Formats: sequence, C-alpha cells, structure tokens
Amino acid sequence: MSKHFKRIIESDRPVLVNFHADWCEPCKQIPPILKQVKNNFKESVRIIKVNVDQNPFIASDYRVKQIPTIILFKKGNVKWVSDGIISQSELTSILEQHVNKRVASP
Repeated sequence: MSKHFKRIIESDRPVLVNFHADWCEPCKQIPPILKQVKNNFKESVRIIKVNVDQNPFIASDYRVKQIPTIILFKKGNVKWVSDGIISQSELTSILEQHVNKRVASP
C-alpha cells in the first residue's frame, strides 16, 4: 500500500475513498453525488478518488471487487463500504453517523 494513501486514511478527519476506473460507466455517476456531499460537509470530511487500474494494490488491499466502491475510513479503520451506485441521501445519512460536525452555538 502506498505510504501516501495510508497517511491520508489515518487522519482524524473521516476520509471517503471513491474506487473507480475511467472505463466504468456507473463510476461516472458518483462524482456529482460526492461533490454535493462535500458541499454539505465542507471540511468535516475528505473525499479522494483511487483509480483501480492505476492503483491495483490499494484496491486489492481493501478487497475492492467491483466498481464503483466507496469506503469510509476514520483513523485508518474501515467504517463503511458500499459497492455500486449510492444516492446522495444515503451517503449523507452514513456520513452523519461518522462525522463530527461543529454546530454553531445560538
């Protein structure tokens, strides 16, 4: 596994990893969903993409067998995995369980 990838996922901030490939048609539906999720969570979550063709060892380490696959890491631990298309509302609901969002005091 790449040391850079390991350093990213070991962050205190949750990291959402989108495993994809350029040739994968369903994978092309994920970026707009992730963009909206990022807008909702701002700096509370980091979102990165991993191309499985360019990073086969990372995909293999996390047993990514089909794409798109999204994995949520927190402090290096896998907290949640989804393969296939997921809706923005489902993903938002999952992240709300794992992200410490700071709420402004009234």
